[in-house]
Order: sequence, then C-alpha cells, then structure tokens
Amino acid sequence: MSIWIAVALTAVGCYLVKLLGLLVPAGVLERPIVQRLSALLPVALLAALTAQQAFGGPDGALVVDARVAGLTAAGLALVLRAPFLVVIAAAVAVTAAVRALGG
Repeated sequence: MSIWIAVALTAVGCYLVKLLGLLVPAGVLERPIVQRLSALLPVALLAALTAQQAFGGPDGALVVDARVAGLTAAGLALVLRAPFLVVIAAAVAVTAAVRALGG
C-alpha cells in the first residue's frame, strides 16, 4: 500500500469522525450523563496514556524504572497543589537523579 493511500484514508476517516460529531442532535448533547462523560473522558484517556508510558516496556512487559519515580514525584507535587511548571520540574529532576544514580 502506498503511503499516500494511507494518508488519504486517514484524512477521510478524520473528516468522517468530525462530521459524525456535528450530526449528533443537540438534545443528545444536553443530557447530564453525556455531559458528565464528556468531562471525564479526556482525564481517563490521559491517565491511561500516562500509565502506559510510565510502566510499559518492550513487548508489553511491566517495567518499574526511573520514570515511575518521576511520576511519583509529579503526583506528590500535584497533591501539594504545586504550579504546573513545578510539577514538571519535579518529575524531570527526580527522573534525572534516579537515572544518574543508576536506577
């Protein structure tokens, strides 16, 4: 399959998904359960992606390394209500420190 065919099919698929969202009746979008799900879905997806990146290894193996220490530091900073840049800096610093120590 040519790369351009894949690009064209992806573009058409994205357009159809966007069109499907525009065709949903307004009454459906105003339901409380739909509003609640649309508020929680991005958080759940981000949490799943973060967990997969932090704990995922080659071939789907569970890996506990410096990334987990950085994620833990970020979580602690969030619990302490630190600003976002401080959360990121804490995660980076702890991950770098653990890697420097050979972890």
